[in-house]
Amino acid sequence: MINKENFIFAVFGILVGFITGYLMHEVVAARQPPRLTPELRAQLGTPDPNAAPAPAPGPADAGMPQGAAPAAGGGGPAMEEIQQLRAYVEQNPDDADAVLKLANFNFDIRNWQRSQELYSHYLELRPGSPDVLTDLGISLRETRNFDRALEQFQKARQMSPDHWQSYYNEVVVLAFDLKRYDEAGQLLTELQRLQPGNPEVAKLADAVRQRNAA
Repeated sequence: MINKENFIFAVFGILVGFITGYLMHEVVAARQPPRLTPELRAQLGTPDPNAAPAPAPGPADAGMPQGAAPAAGGGGPAMEEIQQLRAYVEQNPDDADAVLKLANFNFDIRNWQRSQELYSHYLELRPGSPDVLTDLGISLRETRNFDRALEQFQKARQMSPDHWQSYYNEVVVLAFDLKRYDEAGQLLTELQRLQPGNPEVAKLADAVRQRNAA
């Protein structure tokens, strides 16, 4: 039989475990590295240690444009899986989870136009995700829609002021694409304040300094 003291102790233990787990999740999310395309990794000198060499581009398939690179290695989604999900989303366009999964698949195979469409639709279904806004911004940047990309990053950081990945990507566009180094430097200062000691941020700062000095 559980007495009152044991019951209170058990409830307290459950609450402590829940709070600890939540805080650990928040810490991991706060340090999650920014999502970088292979091209940007090369520019920053930040190789992906988990990436296998990408296979040669194949024919258009599953909504992938001719010449787009499939996901590298065995860790990416199979074309059959993408096709099945694509068919499902066509029949269930308001299934937000499926739309987001398909958007991420298209991001991984660098089908930027399609990922833009899907991320935008997801945000219509579920507004308010700084992560999705940032991924939409990256997709827009890859099609050289720099102003629209900046809008997404700004929305993300206004929505979540500590969402450092949106700051990071905004600095990339300002410095690498638009050569607006003064603005990039101001934002980079705020990013460094948010993420002191973050090696990804340090590499970005070095790359911006080198670009500005060139």
